[in-house]
Amino acid sequence: MDGFDIVDPRFRAMVLPNAPLMTLDAGFAWAEGPVWFADHDCLLVSDLPNDRILRWSADSGVSIFRQPAGFANGHARDRQGRLLGCSHQQRHIERTELDGTITVLASHYDGRRLNAPNDIVCKADGTIWFSDPIYGISTDYEGGKQTPELPPRVYRLDPRDGSLRIVADDFVGPNGLAFSPDERWLYIAETGDQFDDTAPRHIRRFAVGDDGALSDGMVFHTVSPGYADGFALDETGNLWCGAADGVHCIDHSGVLLGKIRTPATVSNLTFGGRNRSRLFLCTAHMLQAIYVNVRGAVRP
Repeated sequence: MDGFDIVDPRFRAMVLPNAPLMTLDAGFAWAEGPVWFADHDCLLVSDLPNDRILRWSADSGVSIFRQPAGFANGHARDRQGRLLGCSHQQRHIERTELDGTITVLASHYDGRRLNAPNDIVCKADGTIWFSDPIYGISTDYEGGKQTPELPPRVYRLDPRDGSLRIVADDFVGPNGLAFSPDERWLYIAETGDQFDDTAPRHIRRFAVGDDGALSDGMVFHTVSPGYADGFALDETGNLWCGAADGVHCIDHSGVLLGKIRTPATVSNLTFGGRNRSRLFLCTAHMLQAIYVNVRGAVRP
């Protein structure tokens, strides 16, 4: 099939030979952090080095949602539909209230500033989980060089009482995050050190306890070429992963099913559109989309 690599026969039924990969907009410095708003039929996406969040809709195309945006990276929605975001420059995670005001949810741990929160997800119980590598403060391109005060980690925030807790601290560069549809598992990209190609680069999977603790952090899959970045899960539990040569689809046991080839690196992706069956891709300097024959996960 043109545009696809069928590694496992199961992948053939998951993609559509007559659904082209479409470029919705170009001219991004680096696209990141896509999040779908079904109630507004639109997508929000970060143009990270240009310090802005853009809004795309089929009716009106691309417009500016917020600028400046604190060099925003990852986004998610909470259980009330509010926008959650990661700010590299401000070194915090934030929530956009329904009236448009912004609330800072977490900026410090144990009296020290967070590094550069990167990706973010919200669990069914309302807790907010985010990765905090140092990428965003290592260069001036994505927010400005600053001195890290904490090791790279993954955190869990409970907005009910404001408590912030370390859930994983054995990463060189924690990046993309995604829960399985039943929330029994959390997938975390280990993207390593951006200046050291010998650092570990793989996807790890953790069991999620009832108390929010993670355990059994096994290496789930190693992406090739390059490394894993952002994730999206479909309703059957397959992991769709941004990678150097496109989108990799990996089943729940860690087997590569196939790839959607793209002209540049896919940093992040999300399901959206009609019936949650359209994949929106942050392809380096472009926003792209493709219809597939699966639907994005709806968690509890």
